[in-house]
Amino acid sequence: MNPGTKKRLALAALIFAFAVAALNAQTSDADRLNSSGVANYNKGDYDRAIADFTEAIRLNPNFAIAYFNRGHAYYEKRDYDRVIADFTEAIRLNPGYTQAYSERASVYYIRGDYDRAIADYTQVIRLEPTADNYNARGIAYLRKSDWDRAIADYTEAIRLNPNYPAAYYNRGTTYNNKRDYDRAIPDLTKAIQLEPNNGSAYNNRAFAYYNKGNYAQARPDVNKALQINPNSQAVKDLDAELKKKGY
Repeated sequence: MNPGTKKRLALAALIFAFAVAALNAQTSDADRLNSSGVANYNKGDYDRAIADFTEAIRLNPNFAIAYFNRGHAYYEKRDYDRVIADFTEAIRLNPGYTQAYSERASVYYIRGDYDRAIADYTQVIRLEPTADNYNARGIAYLRKSDWDRAIADYTEAIRLNPNYPAAYYNRGTTYNNKRDYDRAIPDLTKAIQLEPNNGSAYNNRAFAYYNKGNYAQARPDVNKALQINPNSQAVKDLDAELKKKGY
């Protein structure tokens, strides 16, 4: 190798070393800004948090966590379009980012876009088939009045976690919607056993008893529901209906 070639290779190696050092410095600065953003977020200073995350992203455009964190800060400001955009970019950079799918699904749900919420929850379930994720998708199906798919998801959630009060409550409520009161009552009873202060479970079980004509059984549930949730209009309405029946 002639001396000129050696010099060129040495210069190229030096330039590469400087480039790596600069990149590492940028990455370190991006990490520092992301940490500062998290601290500002935890203090409730969402504008400063957004500014920190934005600068972190400028320094490291492939920083999926910074996009995700900035999306959370935008969520606190109810800027849902930016929330979705940031979660979407986080997913593009990291297709296995389960939490980004789950949080984006929640935003779609809030906006009433249940089809997109279900699509995201389905991806979450592929990545992490947990009871919580099946229950979440079941709730989205419930809002679409897709009772059978909702029940299937709650049933799978219960299979994965037999002591999951929310899944029993949600399945019982869905059976009520289907007017399948004989199935609703055992589920709501189990929900109450697991979570005795769930006033809505008492009220929904009372609703099932009422619609079966079992007014005497409905009365103690309404009383308990009133004790737990005295300002609930649904409970007050059912209480009034029972009084009309003489109970």
